[in-house]
Amino acid sequence: MTVDDQDARRIHRLPVDRKAAAALSAWAAATDESTLDATYLDLSGADLSGTDLGLALFCPSVARGIRLREADLYRANLGWADMEGADLTRAVLVKAELTETILRAADLTGANLGSAELYDVDARGACFRAARLNGASLLGNTRLEGADLTDVSVADTSFQATLDDETGVAGMSGTVFGPACINAPDGTRRELAGLALELWLTERGAAVQVLNSPVGTTTYYARIDDEFPRSHPSGVVRRRRAGRLVRDEAFTRNLRWEPTEYLRRYELGHNDTDHVEISQAEADAFVRRLLSRP
Repeated sequence: MTVDDQDARRIHRLPVDRKAAAALSAWAAATDESTLDATYLDLSGADLSGTDLGLALFCPSVARGIRLREADLYRANLGWADMEGADLTRAVLVKAELTETILRAADLTGANLGSAELYDVDARGACFRAARLNGASLLGNTRLEGADLTDVSVADTSFQATLDDETGVAGMSGTVFGPACINAPDGTRRELAGLALELWLTERGAAVQVLNSPVGTTTYYARIDDEFPRSHPSGVVRRRRAGRLVRDEAFTRNLRWEPTEYLRRYELGHNDTDHVEISQAEADAFVRRLLSRP
């Protein structure tokens, strides 16, 4: 084993459990490129910070309070692992598998969970501050009540999780697919999708777009005049509806959809610019033209 290999398997503190300590020591001393198999081990209290744990198996295992700061858990299987209170600060969990994993009160500040699969994960009270969940799938009954998602980045993230009023989402940004479930203080539970979920998030400081709005809830309009016909409008506006909730947005020079008062002002007679209803395909074509400009 080279010096670099030894460094990749460094163990800062062994777990209290003797069987787990022996297994970790043997893995760290191995001269081959074997991955860690921690199945059925009790790793509670161990410190494996900065360790290369790619493809490691933790399913199932007990690892309460384990320190994995900046550890590389690429494609690791953490299914059915009890990692309550674990320190995963800035850990790499890209494409990791987490099924029924317990992450209650765990610290995942700055962690990268890109394309990770979370199913029925219990992350109540966990900290995900500034974590990356781009392309991740949060499915089943993944629980985020009381979790801190401040400044989390999402991109095409399946966000079918359970939240509550204590879930912090300020600064969360990007795109998600719903629906999510909201647990109210009185014990009731409601499912939110599309614009309703988007407004719930944005009202709490997020800048998130929910992509899978129900069919027929968005209407598109082209702003036209003698110089700008329907085929090449001066701009496009959309109105999104969820029950009594309405949100109007225009695709702006910032190359994104942003809130607008155009339709409301038109309805009140405060502007003379005309518009016509168009299809989503026409609106998408307008957006593509703007995005393709040098």
